[in-house]
Amino acid sequence: MSDTLSTQNSSDKHLVRQRLLQKGQQTKAAIIDTALGMATQIGLEGLSIGAVADAMQMSKSGVFAHFGSREELQISVIREYHQRFEHELFFPAMELPRGLPRLKALFHNWMQRTSAEIDSGCLYISGAVEFDDRPGPVRDALASSVKTWLTALHRAVLQARDEQHLSKDTDATQMSFEIHGLILALHYEARFLKSAQSLQRAQQGFEHILERYGAS
Repeated sequence: MSDTLSTQNSSDKHLVRQRLLQKGQQTKAAIIDTALGMATQIGLEGLSIGAVADAMQMSKSGVFAHFGSREELQISVIREYHQRFEHELFFPAMELPRGLPRLKALFHNWMQRTSAEIDSGCLYISGAVEFDDRPGPVRDALASSVKTWLTALHRAVLQARDEQHLSKDTDATQMSFEIHGLILALHYEARFLKSAQSLQRAQQGFEHILERYGAS
């Protein structure tokens, strides 16, 4: 009987620990989601444990227990933004054939997300302005995410060249740079200058790039 009770108690404690862990993970995810929404409006630098706690109607100590520092909160927000970026832009494009179809999809998805962020702002772009001259873990996390995405774009250009969808002498690094420049211009024109033609201009610019690099 005592062995049975001991086993039951152990099982109950395990279930309690699992539920507490699950609740903690759900709370942390909710905090990150709220913090991400704030960061797109006020920037990463504007995030603080206190501000997020107020938005979550939690105590500062409650938020602090999940992250340990403001810096870790900022890095968690960057990671979450990167994951969403991948799911919306990268993974759908990877379902298409290698080469030009995939490259076009990457740009289209990127352009659509940028246009959707006109009111809130792109964390990669606003973060670069905030942390371009401020070394540290937050800048490193942000730069790593951007470099990962630009590496994927560069790989898509290389694949398009390998598939002979682009001219064989295509400079993939230069082409990737020009495509990235279009997105930066789109964000600036649409968000800051409120240009109604920014999306159309970006798409036309992309088509011109494809023509110059011999897209078939």
